[in-house]
Amino acid sequence: MLKFGVLSTARIGSEHVIPAIQQAENAQLVGIASRDPKRAAKMATRFNVAQSFGSYEDLLASPDIDAVYIPLPTSQHVEWALKSIQAGKHVLVEKPLALKAVDINKLIKARDKAGVVVAEAFMVTQHPQWLKVKELLEKKTVGSLRRIESSFTYFNRDSKNMRNRPELGGGALPDIGVYPTVCARFATGLEPVSVTAHVEFDPDFNTDRYASVQLNFKGVDMSFYVSTQMANRQTMVFHGDKGFIEVSAPFNSNLYEGDEVRVHNAKHSETRVYRYTGVNQYRCQIEAFARKVSGKSQYCFTLEESVLNQKVIDAIYKAGKTRKRVTV
Repeated sequence: MLKFGVLSTARIGSEHVIPAIQQAENAQLVGIASRDPKRAAKMATRFNVAQSFGSYEDLLASPDIDAVYIPLPTSQHVEWALKSIQAGKHVLVEKPLALKAVDINKLIKARDKAGVVVAEAFMVTQHPQWLKVKELLEKKTVGSLRRIESSFTYFNRDSKNMRNRPELGGGALPDIGVYPTVCARFATGLEPVSVTAHVEFDPDFNTDRYASVQLNFKGVDMSFYVSTQMANRQTMVFHGDKGFIEVSAPFNSNLYEGDEVRVHNAKHSETRVYRYTGVNQYRCQIEAFARKVSGKSQYCFTLEESVLNQKVIDAIYKAGKTRKRVTV
């Protein structure tokens, strides 16, 4: 059993990852930390966790904890991931791991020195629906892939929410722009070579609230848009010359139409549907991470992959600013 500690009482932890750790067959939650001891104790009581810590440092010093999950604001991810690695802990850190690709290099060096497992928490790469999409594309089920289209939007104008606070790493691209890019890269095994983009900033928050992006892979084009101020929508389509693949709930599984992968033939006269009912992608993520730590042959999103994905986001910002095509 991999013994986890959680740094902070953030909502994504309490709503998704903490329950996933407690449901996992090979992991156990043994401690929760907060800068507010009362908040840590309250969360520990809520989830029946044995230990609470009044500081992150105290949790990292605990010999009872093997691995740390970090759901802190984005601007603090690299700092506390580094401290966790230096404390000898395995680390699962929320996405986006960093705000610049270059910032991840120090984590790679620290990881290699400490000999621990460090992964960015892209739970989608453990969901069986995305493993199926990857398999279908590898088998050329829809022929030669030519185009990918995606969207990810929600509406949030709460000035106190970290997504609308630039000093905490807010903005549409860091929060949700990483999903279309990572899913396209994961499913196809391809890397984008250039990008053009329009990026719009909110004048009140100074965070990007809308981005329309054109990515060019070798032989494949991708277009997607993300927004923090549009009606909720999530889509992902892979279009080839012999058909196309639709993922109904590509990023937040169990929402909208449920977890389905639909494969349409060229004439749209036949559709195959793969359904994944009741899958908890956060539990899949925790169990995969624990298997990786135990030394088993298990895919986990690596820091090297994090660098590649963040380079795409960095290039999108640059393209949006210069209004020119930018090399990734």
